[in-house]
Amino acid sequence: MKRFGFSNVMLWLGMLFIYVPMVILVIYSFNASRLVTVWGGWSVKWYVGLLDNSQLMGAVMRSLEIALYTAIAAVVLGTLAAFVLTRIPRFRGRTLFGGMVTAPLVMPEVITGLSLLLLFVAMAQLIGWPAERGMTTIWIAHTTFCTAYVAVVVSSRLRELDLSIEEAAMDLGARPWKVFFLITIPMIAPSLAAGAMMSFALSLDDLVLASFVSGPGATTLPMEVFSAVRLGVKPDINAIASLILLVVSFFTFLAWYFTRRAEERRRRAIQQAMETMAEEAAASQTTWKPAA
Repeated sequence: MKRFGFSNVMLWLGMLFIYVPMVILVIYSFNASRLVTVWGGWSVKWYVGLLDNSQLMGAVMRSLEIALYTAIAAVVLGTLAAFVLTRIPRFRGRTLFGGMVTAPLVMPEVITGLSLLLLFVAMAQLIGWPAERGMTTIWIAHTTFCTAYVAVVVSSRLRELDLSIEEAAMDLGARPWKVFFLITIPMIAPSLAAGAMMSFALSLDDLVLASFVSGPGATTLPMEVFSAVRLGVKPDINAIASLILLVVSFFTFLAWYFTRRAEERRRRAIQQAMETMAEEAAASQTTWKPAA
């Protein structure tokens, strides 16, 4: 009988510590009682009631929209920053630029949010933009925060690439922009997807930055939930959280499934190439005859 070692025990304890609260949250989202601490039987009325809760659903759609825009902008800016840091080894101010790119990783969100708030206020006084804080200012703040994560992920992937492939394409007459879009981008596509998903999740989860740079009518889902739980956790909060868990789990499964399929196709292609090379080598040995 297989014994559980210390590492296995700690692994299962960690998994239980992470996922048991989520399971409890999903179970209590079907609680018929209005009091979340008192079980009143099974019911789906809180899921049905979400359709009538325009304020909460508006916050959800607003958060999803901001997270989508943030993921796109962060991937573009983070990829450009990663290329500068990896493909241009020496230029004046490189150390300062690298520090500015990675600074949001270690900077407290309170300081970042306060500095962005002061920036937006000063810009509104000087040039009249932004006239009011809302989705645009939240999007800029989230992009500033998430670009650093994308730059770190993409730069680590760029350092592992074989530059001979790009150099061979340029030797054959391909322009640098064509090499970038047709060769480099497909090779770093997994890191781009990872950065986009990370940016989407960080933007959807952010509370501190949005609290500083948001305005009237621009309440995100974390802000709505945080303001609601001050008076006690409501069952509809459990319902919307369960739906978000379902959606996130579904897209995580899709990402894992397609990544696994791509890895299997790559492994089969390598195996077929090795078998073809072995057959060619065997055929060349059988046709070659030593001189008498």
